[in-house]
Amino acid sequence: MPENSTSPQHVRTRFAPSPTGFIHLGNIRSALYPWAFARSRQGDFILRIEDTDLERSTQAAVDVILEGMAWLGLDHDEGPYYQMQRMARYKQVLAELQAAGHVYPCYMSVAELDALRERQMAAKQKPRYDGTWRPEPGKTLPPMPEGVLPVLRFRNPQDGVVAWDDKVKGRIEIRNDELDDLVIARPDGTPTYNFCVVVDDIDMRITHVIRGDDHVNNTPRQINIFRALGHEPPVYAHLPTVLNEQGEKMSKRNGAKPVTQYRDEGFLPDAMVNYLARLGWSHGDDEIFSRAQFLEWFDLDHLGRSAAQFDEAKLRWVNAQHLKAMDDAALAPLVAAQLKARGIEADERLPAICGLFKDRCDTTVALADWARAFYADVQPQPEDLAKHVTDTVKPAIATLAGKLAGVEWRADAIAAAIKETLAAHGLKMPQLAMPVRVLVMGTPQTPSLDAVLALCQREKVLARLSRA
Repeated sequence: MPENSTSPQHVRTRFAPSPTGFIHLGNIRSALYPWAFARSRQGDFILRIEDTDLERSTQAAVDVILEGMAWLGLDHDEGPYYQMQRMARYKQVLAELQAAGHVYPCYMSVAELDALRERQMAAKQKPRYDGTWRPEPGKTLPPMPEGVLPVLRFRNPQDGVVAWDDKVKGRIEIRNDELDDLVIARPDGTPTYNFCVVVDDIDMRITHVIRGDDHVNNTPRQINIFRALGHEPPVYAHLPTVLNEQGEKMSKRNGAKPVTQYRDEGFLPDAMVNYLARLGWSHGDDEIFSRAQFLEWFDLDHLGRSAAQFDEAKLRWVNAQHLKAMDDAALAPLVAAQLKARGIEADERLPAICGLFKDRCDTTVALADWARAFYADVQPQPEDLAKHVTDTVKPAIATLAGKLAGVEWRADAIAAAIKETLAAHGLKMPQLAMPVRVLVMGTPQTPSLDAVLALCQREKVLARLSRA
């Protein structure tokens, strides 16, 4: 049953990255699922940049987020919103919470907090704030220290449980007495992460929060802030971690690459969406599917509960399937861009070249490697020349060159010239085809020789054969 079948609720999801480093595949999967859910339910997808970590946030990291999402086609309906531009709103809500008694100033210094934690750990207790400055009926608070700016703490409920039905993890319940009073504003008045997130989700009317399971511990605190503000929390789905090929959490420190690097390495956006979708979600045994099929099938009920492991070989296989299925005319501009990066300008032959070679390739870079031979000079390997371009076959190569000089430049006419040459010299196809391939394409293995030669320019073929 679709998640929104019990109410006419208009789905609104969000992706809220912190721009503290480049975005990698593990991060972007946390954008893919909320994007897909919004698109599959005719909802809205909001992009929010959580840039309150001023020391580590950079514009370069924001640019990679925007570039990576644009490349993958993860278009947003609203945003990007920047938290640093919303400070006045956060402070307004803080004042409202404080006026309602949900927030109080705490003057405990960092040194006092550290000493408290040490005593608790020595007593085998969970280290936590002990409520020293929490006002209660009949309680006398300590004298207010002079010259100390307080933090503001959220007055967390002390009894009952905070619970939610997670779309991935199932029912989760946390006792409120396990949660201490969270700092929601620093001494300079700057609000903290868990508070800003709740205000944003309320203001942006977020209905479903689909994010990494490293946020599970934040969720009970956020739910209590939602309720203090008079709002019910959204539906939560906490996604398991993406592991790298060594089985460690995917991260920059563990060698993860920026998403945009996969674009530069010749991966197709639809193939990346296909591969990433399967890193934590499934539709039966379907391995290869289009973007349209993914959006038709996607729901939150088939998200996996266990960590998914990145596998570059599998990614290359998925990309190869999408390359093979892609229309040659649509593929050609992507290969042209790879050629242009090498200083090579393609021409109208490129779609046909793509069609001839795409079954052999797993990226547009590999396809550009093949296409290069049609536009730039070719340098065969000395060992290939020695093995295939022997004195025995050189007369046949000369005969073929003579015939090719006068035929109509079409695959069937070229095939006839090859056949006549084989008959004249008593050779079998591989004995002539492999040396010709080495001279013309720089490798003994290519698709059908007549098709390859027909896409080459006659002058280049004759010039390359003359080197025999």
